[in-house]
Amino acid sequence: MNRIYALSDGNSFYCSCERVFDPSLIDKPVVVLSNNDGCVVARTPEAKAMGIPMGAPWFEIRDSYLKAGGKVRSSNYALYGDMSRRVNAVYEQFADEVEVYSIDESFLDLSRSPDPEGHARLMRDTVLQWTGIPTCVGIGTTRVLAKAANHLAKKRGELGGVCNLVDPERRAALLATLAIEDVWGIGRALSERLAAHGVRTAADLAAMPLKSARQILSVTGERIALELAGVHCSALEVTAPAKKGMAVTRSFGRPVTTLVELEQAVRTHAVRAGEKLRRNGRAAPHIRVFYYTSRHRNGPQRSVSGIEHFPVATNDSLALSAAAGRIARRLWAEGFCYAKSGVTLEGLIDPAHAVADLWHNPDPRREDLMRVMDAVNAKFGRNTLAPAGVSYQKPWSLKQDMRSPRWTTRLDEVPLVKA
Repeated sequence: MNRIYALSDGNSFYCSCERVFDPSLIDKPVVVLSNNDGCVVARTPEAKAMGIPMGAPWFEIRDSYLKAGGKVRSSNYALYGDMSRRVNAVYEQFADEVEVYSIDESFLDLSRSPDPEGHARLMRDTVLQWTGIPTCVGIGTTRVLAKAANHLAKKRGELGGVCNLVDPERRAALLATLAIEDVWGIGRALSERLAAHGVRTAADLAAMPLKSARQILSVTGERIALELAGVHCSALEVTAPAKKGMAVTRSFGRPVTTLVELEQAVRTHAVRAGEKLRRNGRAAPHIRVFYYTSRHRNGPQRSVSGIEHFPVATNDSLALSAAAGRIARRLWAEGFCYAKSGVTLEGLIDPAHAVADLWHNPDPRREDLMRVMDAVNAKFGRNTLAPAGVSYQKPWSLKQDMRSPRWTTRLDEVPLVKA
């Protein structure tokens, strides 16, 4: 059976999520800001038409943008994550297999559909009707072609939101209009190298001799060229690979100058990391803590990190939090304005494979405690139950002055309809 893949993604996904619950934003320029309301991370077409670039610092564009009638929201990751899950639940009704590639993109296997394009259009209409999120869909016989088709579907309005590159003649014609830097996995640096060899479009790369593609782009580039030519090289990753590492990092809402606040912050990150470890069925052999000042701020600069190893790999939030606090105290120095902190966990393993230590036998009651803590927080909301020394509502917390309500995940923020 010939494989047929689709890549579906939400159009201006963060902004579209905001519009679902606030119709006053429809047809208006909307931007969503990064953590601490720092810079633009999502834009509607109307905001793009105003010349707002991705990554624009908010303080630089704020006055002119608002004066021109633009709307702005702080990041609302609880909302975006839940809306992503809802969209993917619809995808699962239409595809045999779904690979969630990112919060707004998913690969789908449409190989069994007798009419993949018609199937994709029905799916697109259903997603819009059921969730309110507009999408574009790209279809191809490989993942790279599906990604290329998706890009074309977003850029070419005459395609009606769905681009089908299964037919070889149609594929050749449309790939000739796709700039080489817009091909998945190429980017600006490699596109300049390819341009020096006369390769300027996706069609040029698809027709390039494989030996040349490997010499210029290595084995990975050779596979991209093969997939553009319709040769299947990679399958969907329906089951996410086991995580080998993870991190929890946050910029502070304001500079942190005291050890008490810094320790609270890294302990909070460590508890969050523990939740993620347990959810993914992993354990950490060690924890690393870092914090540093901002290079954009006048004053003395400092960046430090430290590590602590555990006798037995763990996902216990109490152990992680305590270790993070010890590292923070060990590294602390007065006289600095710290801007960001975080914890990283590497070398993650399955807890069942953790090597026991003769002198450190984990208390089985701690596993029960973690299960209870996770259950309480799942029922009543994150951070309802947390270890001592952890704080979630402090002045150093993220600045989200323009965040919309968490409409779908917090009972006290559910929208009300007046009769």
